Formats: sequence, C-alpha cells, structure tokens
Amino acid sequence: MTHPLLYARTSPNKAAVVMAESGETLTFRELEERANQLAHLLRSIGLRRGDRVAAMLENCFEMFEIAWAADRAGLYFTTLPTPLTASESEYILRDSGAKALFTSSRIKAAKDIAALVPEIPVYMVGEAVSPPFISWREALKQFPTTPIEDESPGGWMLYSSGTTGRPKGVKPPLPEGSILTAPMIFGVFTGTYGAQSDWTYLSPAPLYHMAPLGWSMTAQRAGCTVVVMEKFDERQVLSAIETYGVNIAQFVPTHFIRMLKLPPEVRDKYDHSSLRTVFHAAAPCPPAIKEAMINWWGPIVHEYYSGTEGNGFTMISPEESLRKPGSVGRPLLCEVHACTEDGDPLPRGTVGQIFFAGGRPFVYHNDEEKTKSSQNALGWSSLGDIGWVDEDGYLFLTDRKSFMIISGGVNIYPQEIENLLVAHPKVADVAVIGAPDEELGERVVAVVQAADPNEAGEALAEELRQFCRMHLSSVKTPKQFDFRESLPRHNTGKLYKRLLRDEYWQKATT
Repeated sequence: MTHPLLYARTSPNKAAVVMAESGETLTFRELEERANQLAHLLRSIGLRRGDRVAAMLENCFEMFEIAWAADRAGLYFTTLPTPLTASESEYILRDSGAKALFTSSRIKAAKDIAALVPEIPVYMVGEAVSPPFISWREALKQFPTTPIEDESPGGWMLYSSGTTGRPKGVKPPLPEGSILTAPMIFGVFTGTYGAQSDWTYLSPAPLYHMAPLGWSMTAQRAGCTVVVMEKFDERQVLSAIETYGVNIAQFVPTHFIRMLKLPPEVRDKYDHSSLRTVFHAAAPCPPAIKEAMINWWGPIVHEYYSGTEGNGFTMISPEESLRKPGSVGRPLLCEVHACTEDGDPLPRGTVGQIFFAGGRPFVYHNDEEKTKSSQNALGWSSLGDIGWVDEDGYLFLTDRKSFMIISGGVNIYPQEIENLLVAHPKVADVAVIGAPDEELGERVVAVVQAADPNEAGEALAEELRQFCRMHLSSVKTPKQFDFRESLPRHNTGKLYKRLLRDEYWQKATT
C-alpha cells in the first residue's frame, strides 16, 4: 500500500513539494488536506466516478492538489498545456467532456477560454478573482479536510502533443480497487530505480505532461520530496541538484544536449554527487549523447520507452545501453514486435512498425477509427513508431512512420541523421525532413539551429555536409541545409516536425 496520505499521517511536516527557485514548500499534510477539500468540492458540483476534470496550470502546488483530488474521486484528469490558444483549449475541453476547469491568473488565455466554454465552471487560483471565474481557495473553505466517503482510484485522459496531427484524447479504463494500490511504474521507481522515502526527486519539465506529473506523483507515493523547477534551465538544473541534494530525476534528451553544451567550467562548477538514478524518455536519445551523460554522471542513466497510450513499456539500464547503443530496451509486462504495414509479424532484425502485445488497453476518445487503425488483426497496438527487435529481444527505434523519407525509392529514417548532426559542436538543434523533389520524390533537408547564430550560413552548411559524408551514405546526406533561430520543439523535448514538413510541402504547391 502506497499513497501520500500515509506520509501525511506519519510525516505530516515533511515536504511533499518544493519549488526550486523560490524554495516554497507544500507539506504532505497540506497536500492531503487540500486534495480532500477539492474532492469534496468536485462531488458538490456533481462529478462522479468516470467524469472528467481539467486543469490548465503552470508548475505549481495546485497541480498536485487537483491531481490527487481527481485520483481519489475516481475522475479522469485532463491537463492542458499552458501555451495553447483559447480555441485549442476549447477543443480539448469539449472533446474530453470536462465538467470543471482549474486555471491560474497567470494563464494569458484563461479569460478567452472561459468565454468560449460558459457552461463549464472555471476555478481560478490567484488574487482578485472575479466573474466569470470562481475563487478556488474561497470555494475550498466550506469543505472538510477529511476524505470523501466514496473514494475510488481515478486516472488520466491526456491528449497527445499533436506532433503528427490534431491532439487525440487517450482514455484507458479506470483502475479498480483501492486508492492505495500502486500503479506498475511504482515498482520500476522503487525497484529498478532504487528510490527510497528519504530521497529527493527533481522534476525539470512542465507538469501538464504525463511523464513529469506521473513520475512526480509516483515519487510522492514513495514518500520522496519532489523538487519542481518553474521552468527548465540547464544551469539551474545543475544548481538545483547541488542545492537540494537531488537523488533521482527524470529528463528528456533535449535537456541532456543543452547541459552537455554548457562550457566545461560551468558543468564542473556544480556538485552532482548526490545523484543515484537518472532516467529519460519522450524522444529518441542519440547514442553519443547517452554515452556522454554516462561519462559525466556515471552509470546511473536509465531509459524507458512508452507513450501517453500506456499500451507498452520498455526499459534499458546504463550498462545495457553501452552494450546495445541506440536501443530503448526490452519490454516489461508486455511483448514487442516489428510488423509489416498490414500488421503481420516480421522476423527478428527486420525493420517494421512496432506493436505491443499484452499491454494496457486504451481507446482514442471520440475517435473509433483512430482506435481501430492503431491495432492489427492480432489485437496488438502501435504508437506509429518504426524499428526492429534484435535476437536478444532489445528494441531499436528508427523513427515515426509518418516521418520516413522516400527519396529515389530508398527509405530514409531522419532520426539517424539527426542523431549524428546534433552531436556536432556547432549545432544546437536539428530536424531532418523530406521536402518535395521533382526527380527524387523527396529530398533530405536538414533544418538547423546553429549554436552560434552568427555562424549560420553556407560555410557552416558545407562543414555539416562534409561531416555527414564522413559518417553516412550519400543518399542519407542532406541535399539542403536551412538555418532557423529556433525549431518548433515542445518543452517535453518532442519536435513538431509535422509543422516544418507541412511548411516545405505547402511552399511547393504555391
């Protein structure tokens, strides 16, 4: 049995959350009391098991309060990324069927969102709350800090980040049984990753995403103190690790790349000896970056592969990563298979679309066709990624199916080229896409963010072209290098490659 309510009883004054920059603290007792009050509030406005509640919040204490309230009230919790526009938010709120929204006075689009969904009560935390908003804190005062009578475990209905199209709501079945029953990843967190109740966990990413919030809540289930960064900054990460004696943390490869490109004297300035485990996911990690992190922080860098759908899970240890560079590991509590476009299993070592068997079922909310298209005839489900499984059962990803480039009849996977280019010292970020080409069908284009913007130009393009030719075949070497001040990358580390690709294809038709 694991739950922060147990620590609220045994260690009430222990910090459940610390905001990294300000040092403000929310204790386990305060978290328990506020979550209970909020669960009562949600019941009072008619929400029952299986209903949906939404939050659009920056990294703050309140995100944990509503997450744990939904978790004990048997509700689906939907989080909205704060950069969304009002119309994008309206789509998710209506599509999810949310019956309440919790937001903040710091969210610029909040007023416009409230106007677009007048039928949904909108609770706001902040000073001087006025209609159409309802004061969150004032509303809570009338409710007790004791548990609701009909507690049951809730779940998440999160929306994909939309890197390949409009966001999809992922709706798994709600857990049954007690709220004290821990999810599968709790065993990974305390077993494989070795987390203990006296450890400090660092979350450097936005809590409105599944991995940062999910692992943070898992850390609280284990009794850990969660240090939350208001926003990611590579120097501040190193400072927080030293300041708070961080033992365990979750990152994405973009975080690694930015930290590694800090000057050596800056990286060496901070003490990271408290770290015991680091793990990452969300986007492919170039093998050279993984090796560099292990060389810097030691053999403590783990990786896992999964998705919002939760239909499968693979993991790999630091030692395995050095033996199997580029692999995302072997499956846990499921099977993994490479299949043909028709969904038929392929032999080991053959590239195909990756399917999970035996994992958690899910549906795409309000989209039966998308749900059906994610499954093959055997009932296995896919996230749309391409890869292969070696003879030892290790999964290697090559790219997403929708990002594959077909140039002159040859299948080219951009990830391999991106992994090479991002390791170049003059490259801060890169995306490789297929642009229309009259002769080849598609030509390989590298869109580059230069480490030094003043160096962006033909000389650097030629240097990168020669660099690619040293390591890649001519067909994979980009035919075109374009430079941008920044790339459309989500703060989870995922690249909105679809936006770049669409831009190039639209130009070809105008």
